[in-house]
Amino acid sequence: IVIDAGHGGHDSGAYSGGKKEKDLVLQITKKLYKELRSEGYRVALTRNTDRFLKLGQRTRIADHKDAKVFISIHANAIANKSRYNVVEGVETYFLQKTRDARSQRIAARENASVLKGTDKLSRDVIIDAVLNGPKIIHSHKLAIDVQNGMMKNLNSKYSGVKNGGVRPGPFYILVGASRPSILIEVGYLTNPKERARLFTSGYQDEIVEGIAEGVGRYLDNRKNEQGF
Repeated sequence: IVIDAGHGGHDSGAYSGGKKEKDLVLQITKKLYKELRSEGYRVALTRNTDRFLKLGQRTRIADHKDAKVFISIHANAIANKSRYNVVEGVETYFLQKTRDARSQRIAARENASVLKGTDKLSRDVIIDAVLNGPKIIHSHKLAIDVQNGMMKNLNSKYSGVKNGGVRPGPFYILVGASRPSILIEVGYLTNPKERARLFTSGYQDEIVEGIAEGVGRYLDNRKNEQGF
């Protein structure tokens, strides 16, 4: 299993209330690494320090390690300050083109840093090359299992956690890794309540345990389906 902590180094990702996305996702990624290792999985991180990696570097690690799944951890944000107290929730994405404006907006924000220097034609060729085939189907199944796991665990300890659901999105970090891949948005840094929760150890632990349970369920199902 390869886990990717989004952003890093000069790229802080979302920023709100004095908190940076790059710091939050690294905390969660390190916890997830320990949890999955304790359950007997072989796990690798794309980064375990505050450094920036280009798109190709992140996905090559997954291919080099021959990972069965690739998980990229991120945190969300919105630009409209009048809706900071309204927009919240946990979401899991798998690679797919979509007309959904919200998914497109979130993907554009996450893609901005990793796509510098790549022209639109090249980007379209890249994404079209992987949209057909088993990777997308299995990525969707993985996303469902992980989202369900997170929500089950969070709702067992916290009230009012919004389920943003499983969504398709054109995230380029999910393109290069030639294996089932998902991107998790653990919550909105721009929402004061959610931001406060996200930086507490207990809330992070529930997210991590939910992800681990979802990954385990997905891999068990794959084994049962085809001796995977």
